[in-house]
Amino acid sequence: MIEFANQEERMRSRATITLLTLFFMAGWIFISADSISGQETPVIKLPPPQLEGGKPLMECLKLRQSQREFSPDRLPAGVLSNLLWAAYGINRPEAGKRTAPSAVNWQNIDLYVAMADGLFLYEAKDHSLIQVLKEDIRALTGTQDFVKVAPVNLIYVGDYARIPRGSDEDKRFYSGAHAAFISQNVYLFCASEGLATVVRALINREELSAAMKLRPEQKIMLAQTVGYPKK
Repeated sequence: MIEFANQEERMRSRATITLLTLFFMAGWIFISADSISGQETPVIKLPPPQLEGGKPLMECLKLRQSQREFSPDRLPAGVLSNLLWAAYGINRPEAGKRTAPSAVNWQNIDLYVAMADGLFLYEAKDHSLIQVLKEDIRALTGTQDFVKVAPVNLIYVGDYARIPRGSDEDKRFYSGAHAAFISQNVYLFCASEGLATVVRALINREELSAAMKLRPEQKIMLAQTVGYPKK
């Protein structure tokens, strides 16, 4: 039996157990980042993606559209897991290759997820989310009002440092193409699942980059809002 030094420690323990129970029931699994990165960074292990089902491809292409009205309802953990895997997950584990193509397999796009409970970086190898910020920065991900309401705003960041050759213009071209491939994956997934989405370029990149604490070599390419259609 665990003994607590004082009442405060006992209350903190109860609160922690309650929080972990709620996340477990919702399908989220929190694990210590110490064993992954050696840093005190919260990591959310996503549920395994469901790779069966969904609408046929031709029907998804028929339904694909941009929408700009969103419900504030949060996406369940399973839906978010499937969304991120479809966007930029690893579909060939033996080679580490992904659902979106990448020139020379540079894989230089970092996929960030802005939600009400913070900013997260998608880690495809572990199919997990690494918390970057605890603050809600959704309002900074675009100039439209709906970005503050929608549950998920994806941010596609090109890391020029992972493209070993070419000019900055070349790196911008490749990064933009890579982000566009991922964006179309998201569109098709949303069409299959009845979700609303729109890709956006109207972003105050300087302000958002500062909030995300990006390195100079990291450039914001696009953002994409995802959620349930407004009722």
